[in-house]
Parts: sequence; structure tokens; C-alpha cells
Amino acid sequence: MGSVRDKVAVVTGAGSGIGRRLALELAGRGARLALSDVDETGLGETADQAKALGAEVHTTRLDVADRQAVRDYAEVVAEHFGVVHQVYNNAGVASSGSILEGEWEEYDHVLGINLHGVIHGTKAFLPHLVASGDGHVVNVSSLNGIMAQPGLSAYCASKFGVRGFTETLRAEMLSGRHPVQVTVVHPGGVKTNIATAAFERGAEKRPATAAEEARTRTYNEKLLKLPAEQAAKIIVEGVEAGKPRVLVGTDAKIVDLFVRLVPRFYPAALVRFGGKVLGSAD
Repeated sequence: MGSVRDKVAVVTGAGSGIGRRLALELAGRGARLALSDVDETGLGETADQAKALGAEVHTTRLDVADRQAVRDYAEVVAEHFGVVHQVYNNAGVASSGSILEGEWEEYDHVLGINLHGVIHGTKAFLPHLVASGDGHVVNVSSLNGIMAQPGLSAYCASKFGVRGFTETLRAEMLSGRHPVQVTVVHPGGVKTNIATAAFERGAEKRPATAAEEARTRTYNEKLLKLPAEQAAKIIVEGVEAGKPRVLVGTDAKIVDLFVRLVPRFYPAALVRFGGKVLGSAD
């Protein structure tokens, strides 16, 4: 069992949702924080709340899809604190649309943030984590890094990619005997604004349909139920316990078991279940 107290922890996507709650959970446990987000207003609010809990906080506006910006950021954080112990690659976006009709640009956008952002953050900070002698990489995947889902091809591809990348990293840290632990996180339905943000981004390109509005409403009301602060507590406790894999929420645990038990049949079952739960959106 370890502790995050006095550790320098980097959290991306800290301006809202799980990222904000991770920052506050870490602050409450005595960590020093390097927080980033593209949303400077939300980031500032998170920083103020973390400081109120007594944490030392460094903030930077950061687009994790920008490789050079992340590399520069890692150097800035290391210079500011003198050491970096943990990185929580949390920044992410949602997306929807079929493979047949989806736009190429949407894949670039989602993969750039969700997958490449994780790779950028890991590679940029990894030398500093090794140098700390007590490093930890925490990469946030999703329930959709375990289970594929119709209409979420870009999102699922990115989150399955995070899972594969992180499990490879763990194997390399073990084989190289590097002092870095590695954790992949699979949140289920956490109550954040991710579905609404995806809907609003899509509506900027073209008028939203009634079906899309209803689907987003259904996600928010029926599927995204776990409070973000509870999700953050589960994640940080998993990190302190040195768990290589953290399932967040009962739904994530059920899906994980179901997919492993019946990998051949789960897609058809998922389509039937989705038709019942999201039927009002069709």
C-alpha cells in the first residue's frame, strides 16, 4: 500500500468531471498538483477548490493532442516541482456516429485527444517518473475499452487503444525493472458532462435531430449515474493500493464479466439491450 501524500501528481482534463474530482481527491490526501485543461475557466475553478483544501497547485492550459506542447509541459512541471511522481492521463472527449456515415475529421479529433493524448502524456512524463524512483502512470480508458458499442467506433477505438497501450507499458516497466507502477482505469457510467459535450459539439456542425437530443437525455438520466467524486475516490484508492486495473462502478464490473464469459454473443445482447434502454431516442 502506498500513499499520494506529498507526491507530485499531474492531472490532465482537470477542468471538470472526473478530472476535477481526481484533483480534489488528491488534494484532500495531501498531494501536490499540476493541473491542465483546454478550458481555462473550469481549470481555474478546480485550482481554487484544490487550494482551499491546502494543496500546492500549478496550472497550465494544455491541449493534450499537441505533442510538442505536452513535451514542453512535462519539462515545465518537472522544473517547477523538482520531481514528478504520478501522471493521470484523464483528458478525453466522447463522440457518436456510425462507421458508414461518420466523418474522417471526427476520428482525428477523438483519437488525437483520447489515445494520442494518453501516449503524449505517458512518454513525456515517463523519464521523470523513472527518475523519481516511485513513479505511477494512471491512464483512463473506459467501459468502452472493454466492450464495443454501436455508434461509438471512434470512442471505442481510442479507449481500446488506451487499454492496449497501458498494458504494454506495464509489461515493459516490469521487464525493465523500472520503479514505475502502471494502472489502467475503466469507468462505467459516471455522472459528468461528457455526453452533453459530445452532443453540443455535433450540433455545431449541423442541427441536432430529435433522436439525438433524446439519446443524450437518456444517457444523462439513465446511464451516467455514478457521482464523479465517488469515481475519483475509487481511482485514487486503487492507485494507492497499487492495482494494475481499476473498474469504476457496478456497470463496469458487470460488463467486464459478461464480455469475458460470452465474447461471441455480447454484441447481439448489447444491441437488444440498447434498443430497450435507448428506444425512445430512435
